[in-house]
Amino acid sequence: MFKKLRGRKSLIFRITVFLLIASLLGGCMGEGDKQAAGGDSPYISILAPLHFPQPPSEKVVAEMERLTGVQLDLRWVPEGVYTDKMITGLTTNSLAKVSFVKFSDYNLVKNAIRSNVFWEIGPYLEEFPNLKNLDGEILNQAAVDGKIYGLYTERPSSRQGVILRKDWLNRLHLKEPQTIEELYEVLRQFTYNDPDGNGEQDTLGVVDRNDLVYGIFKTLSSYFGTPNNWKVDEGRIIPEFMTDQYMDTMNFMKKLYDEKLINQDFALTSKEIQRNRFIRGEAGVFIGSMTDVQRLSIEARAINPEAEFTLVNRIKGPYGYRVWSIPNYNGLYLFSKKAIPTEKELKEVLGFFDRTMDKDVANLMMYGFEGRHYYTENGKVILPEETSQLRVNEVNPLYSLTIADIGNKNIMEVAKKEQLTYVADQLSQDNESFLVDDPTVQLSSPTFDEKNAELTAIIVDATYNYILGNIDAEGFGQEVERWKRAGGEQIIAEFEASLAAKK
Repeated sequence: MFKKLRGRKSLIFRITVFLLIASLLGGCMGEGDKQAAGGDSPYISILAPLHFPQPPSEKVVAEMERLTGVQLDLRWVPEGVYTDKMITGLTTNSLAKVSFVKFSDYNLVKNAIRSNVFWEIGPYLEEFPNLKNLDGEILNQAAVDGKIYGLYTERPSSRQGVILRKDWLNRLHLKEPQTIEELYEVLRQFTYNDPDGNGEQDTLGVVDRNDLVYGIFKTLSSYFGTPNNWKVDEGRIIPEFMTDQYMDTMNFMKKLYDEKLINQDFALTSKEIQRNRFIRGEAGVFIGSMTDVQRLSIEARAINPEAEFTLVNRIKGPYGYRVWSIPNYNGLYLFSKKAIPTEKELKEVLGFFDRTMDKDVANLMMYGFEGRHYYTENGKVILPEETSQLRVNEVNPLYSLTIADIGNKNIMEVAKKEQLTYVADQLSQDNESFLVDDPTVQLSSPTFDEKNAELTAIIVDATYNYILGNIDAEGFGQEVERWKRAGGEQIIAEFEASLAAKK
């Protein structure tokens, strides 16, 4: 039987250990990070995810420091291992002053929040000219027990879609897929009809990774009509994996696997390897965030100048157009009470983030240096194609540090973007018209917060085992029953009680 990566079990173990000691942390708060040598500027350490091959340019960071008057210790961690690194800092009580928590990991830290490990920042936001104007709805989406602990990084509700090799479509005289059936046919022909024209059968329809959320599975499940994590039906809360649509998605994935239209090691493949195989032309479809397309195109064309990409966001399924969404934040920056021991120092750190939302700093972080990375025309930003790679290398990693950029009026409007970026943004906006929301986002379940990582592992393993043919529908059902007994039934009951209380 397929065994899920040891990393998840190690993660669950360390979270469990942490929860046993978290209540003690409030009483053993040590000194904060020492001031960096030299100068009296505030010293701020930040743990942040790195979504690009290298950190931002030292010159751009130095200019940020000059403008904000702080000394930054930016601890970049590759996105693929970020969760593990963040949880290690949490469980060993060695967090940076400020740590990013991904939306998908937020439930892992809620009990730490309740155990006084992080500062509640809500009462201080009104003291800062930019932070006081943060979107109240988004802050409430991310609140814990009605209290605000984090500064959010903003994102559209859904950027999910399909990135395809347009040159392969053209060579095989195929049109962009508009339905699940047409998507399947594209995957089949990309696998067996020599789309790269080299006379060999050495391509795949789609390449995937070991992630049922940000890999291809959850987006495909939207197309089949699966609810987004949970479904509300006349006051009852139903997990997505107990629906017929989830089973339909597993059967479709199993078909792709059995017919070898997908990489056979997808359940063990990292995001980095998935991207690398796609840019090298081993597969013709990448399902995920459409805003990745510009960078994928740059890297693919560096290897093969003839590589050409197109985007599709509308794939019609049995229930029409549907796509899963998340609340409008990627994640949150949380503020360690151990590393930031005083209210005075907390205000200094919040002041830094407030300053990053001012026009000069925000535009530096978003676009880089005028004249090198972009230029302006009639007060608007022009992002030329020829500086795209330069921005990827020197500026774009700073996106991870940008607070509330979509709603920040100080960020200059872009008059001209790279074509693929423009299309991705337009299609992400179009997704807003057929979103599928998670109905439990503002519901409460203490058992979910405590046990979700452990319980999710049961369903993730069962889903992979079904797709790989290690268990059948009956076996999957047995795993669902195990999920119920291990705490799932209690989660459902708590969500239903929370739902009833809101009516």
